Amino acid sequence: MVKRYLLLVIVLLFGKIAFAQVPAWGGNADLQDYSFGFTFQYVNSYFKIDKRPDWRKPYFDPGVNRNITDSVNSISSPGAPGFAVGFLARYSLTDFLEIRTTPSLVFADRTLNYTYATPSQNQSKAVQSTSLDLPVSFKLKSERIQDFRAYMLAGIKYSTAIGSKKNNPDIDPLDAIVRNKSGFGSYEIGLGCDIYFEYFKLSPEIKISNSFGNVLISEDNPFATPINKLSLHTVTFSLIFE
Repeated sequence: MVKRYLLLVIVLLFGKIAFAQVPAWGGNADLQDYSFGFTFQYVNSYFKIDKRPDWRKPYFDPGVNRNITDSVNSISSPGAPGFAVGFLARYSLTDFLEIRTTPSLVFADRTLNYTYATPSQNQSKAVQSTSLDLPVSFKLKSERIQDFRAYMLAGIKYSTAIGSKKNNPDIDPLDAIVRNKSGFGSYEIGLGCDIYFEYFKLSPEIKISNSFGNVLISEDNPFATPINKLSLHTVTFSLIFE
């Protein structure tokens, strides 16, 4: 009796190992020229700041005919978190190259911190942004090893703001906001891997993007005036289900 149970355990064990060695097909995603999916993304972004030569100069308000800020000590932009949701559409060009798009709705605030010679004047300005990202990228894939395949990607995207705010000309200049252009382009590069399960394919991915040109809307207020140019740098971690 003991021998029979031992034989049964051995058969089940080797059967499980043999079954595990059969590659999962990820819902047949790679067996079609095109497929679709959805994505969840963690976003962290900050501004690269190019200041004007006289950026330290106190801000003079002609409305009250005096300086309303002290001289500026620093302007910085720490990384600010956000998230995005979207969907995936891909088309295979070859066995190792595909073109894809992942339109996403992005909820992310960027921050600008201002410090002055008088510390009580220090301010932090959130640059509010809900945007629609429309990327197009090429994905270069490695050979598949069992249920794993690595890839690199590169492409461009266009971001357009949704519900952006405006400055009221009648508000106190110290309450003004820093605004970004409603639409701008970026380039992006990234790395990831495809992990195959029986009914779907999961792709953890990390990518960085940098905006083209200047995303700042130049306005006459204490916070936009010292800045010559803002460019947006974003790091995105995605989980893509296909």
